[in-house]
Amino acid sequence: MSIITDARVIVTSPGRNFVTLEVRTKDGVTGLGDATLNGRELSVASYLGDHVIPCLIGRDAHRIEDIWQYLYKGAYWRRGPVTMTAIAAVDMALWDIKGKVAGLPVYQLLGGASREGCMVYGHANGASIEATIEAALDYREQGYKAIRLQSGVPGLASTYGVSKDRYFYEPADADLPSENLWSTEKYLRSVPPLFEAGREGLGWDVHLLHDVHHRLTPIEAGRLGRDLEPYRPFWLEDATPAENQEAFRLIRRHTTTPLAVGEIFNSVHDCRQLIQEQLIDYVRATVVHAGGITHLRRIAALADLYQVRTGCHGATDLSPVSMAAALHFGLSVPNFGIQEYMRHTPETDAVFPHAYRFQDGMMHPGDTPGLGVDIDETLAAKHPYKRAYLPVNRLQDGTLFNW
Repeated sequence: MSIITDARVIVTSPGRNFVTLEVRTKDGVTGLGDATLNGRELSVASYLGDHVIPCLIGRDAHRIEDIWQYLYKGAYWRRGPVTMTAIAAVDMALWDIKGKVAGLPVYQLLGGASREGCMVYGHANGASIEATIEAALDYREQGYKAIRLQSGVPGLASTYGVSKDRYFYEPADADLPSENLWSTEKYLRSVPPLFEAGREGLGWDVHLLHDVHHRLTPIEAGRLGRDLEPYRPFWLEDATPAENQEAFRLIRRHTTTPLAVGEIFNSVHDCRQLIQEQLIDYVRATVVHAGGITHLRRIAALADLYQVRTGCHGATDLSPVSMAAALHFGLSVPNFGIQEYMRHTPETDAVFPHAYRFQDGMMHPGDTPGLGVDIDETLAAKHPYKRAYLPVNRLQDGTLFNW
């Protein structure tokens, strides 16, 4: 037995906010879990400190499944991003402990590797199509086999997902939510020329992806998917909000472009219909927002029955702890598809030294026992929490846009 004797929350902001849970056992083994919920970080910190940690003390850290069920079913109020992020943090920390005690990387405890590495995609973006293709060519030179293309929309002052920096992007950019103007019509006209230029500049041996950020109605998404079919995109991501899972039936009727969705899912129930009716091709639920490795494996197992693959979210609102957990998960599951990889800043990497690595378009979590990530608390203390929100979007007539 490895009895849990202590657990605590560490909040740090090396360029953006991260919430980390550290769990300690009686024999001195510690495990780390990511508890970051972008724009609502302190809600999860409070949930953990006030309600979850007291319930962990005295429990056997090796009983991962039992603790997961206890935290999920025992609270009565189930699901939701705050609850599931807190459970995910505990789950990651316990898998980290189990791996350290066993002397094995977590992916070995999950059944071993199903592949040599996890193919990842990078983010190529620019204010113009030309700038985006230039960035994409740079990613190809670095060895990426898959690249997401996002370009500024002519006639709009700003476009979510398009960074001023080639490699680093943090959309949570203000102490209070900033407001941007959006035009669906201008956007729909801009994406097909972007992909035409992408194929002309990059050829057909690189996978090209695109993120809509939930900004289209189902019929608009179907139209965009059809317009992009000649360029064979790897996927069209978050084409429309998925609260109404049936909406994806309409998109399916109008396009054969592969569909991906799910970075804001927090339960298998958020994607059950999407998977069972094969309305999507990739499920993008994350290890940190979907209840940890334990629950994400359930989602992947259901998806595998219906030939749906994984494509986990991997932007900078996931700490290196989550990135490591996602790679252990992705290396092990049979229906892995691709892993998003938005690199962290040097300041973040210094606070969270890690064993995972990138080479030839793929990433590997490394063979350090556990998750292979640590936290430098001295450096973490130098980066205090800073409140930050994601922007809010309005249509050009002032209507608050529900995306």
